[in-house]
Amino acid sequence: MTSKKYAIGVDFGTESGRAVLVDVSNGAEIATAVHPYGNGVIDERLPGTDIRLEPDWALQDPNDYIEVFKRTIPAVLQQSGVNPADVIGVGVDFTACTMLPTLKDGMPLCFLLQYRERPHAWIKLWKHHAAQPEANKLNAIAREKGFDFLDRYGGKISSEWFFPKVWQILDEDPEIYAAAERFLEAADWVVWQLTGEEKRNSCTAGYKAIWSKAEGFPAKEFFRALDPRMENIVDEKMTRTIVSLGEKAGGLTAQAAGWTGLKEGTAVAVANVDAHVSVPAATVVDTGKMVMIMGTSICHMVLGKEAKIVPGMCGYTEDGIIPGFIGYEAGQSCVGDHFAWFVENCVPEAYQQQAKARGVDIHQLLEEKAAALKVGESGLLALDWWNGNRSVLVDVDLTGMMLGMTLLTKPEEMYRALIEATAYGTRVIIEAFENNGVPVDQLYATGGLPDKNRLLMQIYADVTGREIRVPAAKQTPAVGSAMFGAVAAGAAAGGYDSIYDASLKMAHLREDVYRPIPENQAVYERLFQEYVLLHDYFGRGPNDVMKRLKALKVEVLEK
Repeated sequence: MTSKKYAIGVDFGTESGRAVLVDVSNGAEIATAVHPYGNGVIDERLPGTDIRLEPDWALQDPNDYIEVFKRTIPAVLQQSGVNPADVIGVGVDFTACTMLPTLKDGMPLCFLLQYRERPHAWIKLWKHHAAQPEANKLNAIAREKGFDFLDRYGGKISSEWFFPKVWQILDEDPEIYAAAERFLEAADWVVWQLTGEEKRNSCTAGYKAIWSKAEGFPAKEFFRALDPRMENIVDEKMTRTIVSLGEKAGGLTAQAAGWTGLKEGTAVAVANVDAHVSVPAATVVDTGKMVMIMGTSICHMVLGKEAKIVPGMCGYTEDGIIPGFIGYEAGQSCVGDHFAWFVENCVPEAYQQQAKARGVDIHQLLEEKAAALKVGESGLLALDWWNGNRSVLVDVDLTGMMLGMTLLTKPEEMYRALIEATAYGTRVIIEAFENNGVPVDQLYATGGLPDKNRLLMQIYADVTGREIRVPAAKQTPAVGSAMFGAVAAGAAAGGYDSIYDASLKMAHLREDVYRPIPENQAVYERLFQEYVLLHDYFGRGPNDVMKRLKALKVEVLEK
């Protein structure tokens, strides 16, 4: 009798990393372990120094990622009692674009004593927005010189993406740029640490680094137009060899086997992005279905058969999510993050005491109070730009707003207005896709929020007018990564030969379905039209007051 086979998915998030041990035969999550990053999100000062970071910076420490491997994988093996020999594959997913400079052997520059106190030597997290000036210049140059790759990214390259971040390093610390022999995604770096081989995945290359399967990277002329020192960046500090999702990156080295407790040579899949890897784990391997990965932010993923230009989308990549499809991505930069901001800064002590007395989480109390309100009862309307706008305006300099407050406004009304604002933002994205030939018939929601807030899910169904299904997986990105780990191992080792086969066996949906409530839809339709007016007035140029206020803030702080 053959023993059961398992795969491990490792999901690197914004604040922590987690490993999930998954039964390859049916996708059951056998054991989970989480490791919070020791240095977390570095956005105020460099660790161990008095060096303060400027606004919009967000860094991380690569050592925190190695600690995730060292702590979580041994933990899931110990919890489960599974024989390491029965773990056939490992897959990894990551927040992106999260990138770093290294030496040619993969040594991060921030590990070197001479660069430890240089901010640009550290990892730039996905939500590092300080490269906006570079993104603005990049977009202007690309338009001026007629480079058509902008069409694939909704007309703009975001400051969150790869080349604006690299260019910021060159602009502000050319010595670090010169010392960097490699610039790469953290997703690819951690796989390099496991396998000893540098392999770059097609997902991050396509969505974050202006690469396409048909054309590769932009021409050298483009990079020379940005800065002559960047002309040969791809050949000198990157690579043109990009590996498809589902491929095997290599096997665990002896060192990585020692970290994890797994067998040397265990198959490791090419890296992926947390949002994109969630799509097959949500059972989606076909067109017309949008997967929303709902957490601190939201990523919206849709599959299509044809390449379409969708203004304001984050991008599309052939085979970028599922082989054989065009994978489209859009997103909202601030969702769970601004619910957390509200709770931390705007909830009175009486509410905190009430939640404590009842033994419930403050979010749970606010959800309960907000659910008792009728749609439109609060008289409030908010814009969901507390961390800028990723889609469809692609502008990190936009900020949040709430309209309609009076002396009678209650915290739960404000909380609900913030939830509604994020739902309106998602509807704007859905309509952008549909208006440009990419159908969105069904919604699938995964991530941390669907498990925490039923009111939020119902509001999204009511605002979008679509049913929402929820994957059965508790840790959807990690399960998706485990699925790709099983594909990297292959059927001969007890895994699968394609992600389609893995999804059929390992991905499942819950019985719960959120359906639109007609009477709610009618009121939300009126509120949405008001949202669109504000969205366009503050976001498309008629009134740039948000940007003027942000510029004034920077001016005052710099004095």
